[in-house]
Amino acid sequence: MKDAGALGWVEVGHPEAVLIERCAAGEASACAELVAGHERMVYQLALHLLGDRDEALDLSQEVFFSVFRTIRTFRGQSALKTWIYRIVINQARNRQRWWRRRHKANQVSLDQHVATHGDLRQPGDHTAPDRAYARKQLADRLWAALDQLPFDQRTVIVLREVDGLSYEEIADSLGVAIGTVKSRLTRARQTLRDELREVRP
Repeated sequence: MKDAGALGWVEVGHPEAVLIERCAAGEASACAELVAGHERMVYQLALHLLGDRDEALDLSQEVFFSVFRTIRTFRGQSALKTWIYRIVINQARNRQRWWRRRHKANQVSLDQHVATHGDLRQPGDHTAPDRAYARKQLADRLWAALDQLPFDQRTVIVLREVDGLSYEEIADSLGVAIGTVKSRLTRARQTLRDELREVRP
């Protein structure tokens, strides 16, 4: 007999269904497994959207609290990753609005970005100092430009260009039409091109 409290889509054999059902039942090891599988993605997205490592760590904790509070409502209409993306984006948007009201907005410096993500240079890349300095200037300008984009535009740029999501995945994460995703990307890319044009060699 089917358990009325079980997730309705478990029977279809979704690869994440058993893990989600265990989390919904409050199994600590399952919750730890879910966090281990998604914590890097959550932190990186939060960092790119907020531009501050401490805030990104704090938001990451809030995201997982929210995930475990609401995981019983998840019914598999989207991938688990997409559902978590949506939670990160919504909480980051709310936090940024709080910042803006108090005139607090931080940007990630290149040094901070390198400390988190690694050097921009590839192994064996012996870039001349002048070229390295020019690239540092460009990277600083890019992050500053990203920080000035409206939140919705910055989000689609990060999801598309940094995280590599498809238009469909982005639309699902944001709860908007694919056409809206494309138009936001177009506006964001044009703004970044205009901002960076004068520093191109």
